[in-house]
Amino acid sequence: MRSWLVRLHRWFGLGIALFLFMSGLTGAIIAWDHELDAALNPEFFVAKSSASALPTLPAPSPLELANRIEAADPRVQVTYLPLVAEPGHTLQMGVTPRTNPATGLPYELSFNQLAVDPATGEIQARREWGAISVSQLELIPFIYKLHYSLHLPIRGDIDLGMWLMGMVGIVWLFDSLIAITLSFPSIKSWRKSLAFRVKRGGYALTFDLHRSGGVWVWGLLLMIALTSVSMNLANPVMRPIVSVFSSLGSTPFSDPGLALPASPTASPLSREQVVEMARVEARRDGINAAPGGLLYSPLVNAYGVGYFEAGNDHGDAGLGNAWLFWNAQTGKSIGAHIPGRGSAGDIFMQAQFPLHSGRIIGLTGRIVVSVLGVVVAMLSATGFLIWMKKARARRRSTSGSKVSVGRGTIA
Repeated sequence: MRSWLVRLHRWFGLGIALFLFMSGLTGAIIAWDHELDAALNPEFFVAKSSASALPTLPAPSPLELANRIEAADPRVQVTYLPLVAEPGHTLQMGVTPRTNPATGLPYELSFNQLAVDPATGEIQARREWGAISVSQLELIPFIYKLHYSLHLPIRGDIDLGMWLMGMVGIVWLFDSLIAITLSFPSIKSWRKSLAFRVKRGGYALTFDLHRSGGVWVWGLLLMIALTSVSMNLANPVMRPIVSVFSSLGSTPFSDPGLALPASPTASPLSREQVVEMARVEARRDGINAAPGGLLYSPLVNAYGVGYFEAGNDHGDAGLGNAWLFWNAQTGKSIGAHIPGRGSAGDIFMQAQFPLHSGRIIGLTGRIVVSVLGVVVAMLSATGFLIWMKKARARRRSTSGSKVSVGRGTIA
């Protein structure tokens, strides 16, 4: 039985080593994506008006600024809008191209994100978040998307990168269970599975880094593997499994059927109407935070409003931020994501991103996740080195056997 587990561990490990090496290093970086992005691109994050005297007139609201941007450039539709600006920071709006009536196709845009001065409405910078680009402005978004999708294309309705990395997570999950079994071959030798032969160095240390290094943080690695499956394959894999054990609530993104198809004769509600609805429903649902971000998804014909303080759109502690959703044309409530509420399955699903990012315990969690990313890359590299050494030994053994047989035949 053990020999078969060894083979499975070898095959699984070799199959996913390169992917885990890449995702480990990129994960260690994007644990600090906001801070690194801001340090590299102050022109995208720091409002010019914060360095000079502010206008004497009251600053326009983010809703008004979004309307101005769309009026100035009819090709653009604002799809994500922070409703409050961090002091001294820009408003970072997400945009998508409208349909060109002359061609029936979306306008071609070279950007999907704008940095807008909240005091003046000036567009300070434009970029395409997630572009295959290592320019300074787009480097951190490039690394972020590389982490979970490898920038592979979407074919039909299938995101090839998301599926590939989700399958890597599934293999990693099973391989982690095999690895912990192999790491403790007997009760008497358990101490060896936790030790590092630093003084011996060489192959002995490489082996210990791989085996003992994995054992010390095995529970955390298992959590990262599980949550990586949830991040990439929530709807096709994780939610169906969880729903076997617990009922699950839905949002337009987990169940697109909740949002009725867009009517060609009706226009979406205005952003102002949705924000007012959001304030009313927040009081009804006992949400204490003010609306912090407005999302519009033409794909599922839905609006969403997130409740958080300025700059806290990721959710820096606990289970994250509350979100409510409405049909974009009728205003009908079509789902809610309120941390800590719902069934056991709902709370389990709410915990997936906070656990994967470490944000569930704030700054400490992010540090742990960043270190784990380096550990994952180390385990992948040492596993590959161990395989190479053993493969060379097997080849030498096979070659030596053939030589011995040959000499015996000649004699």
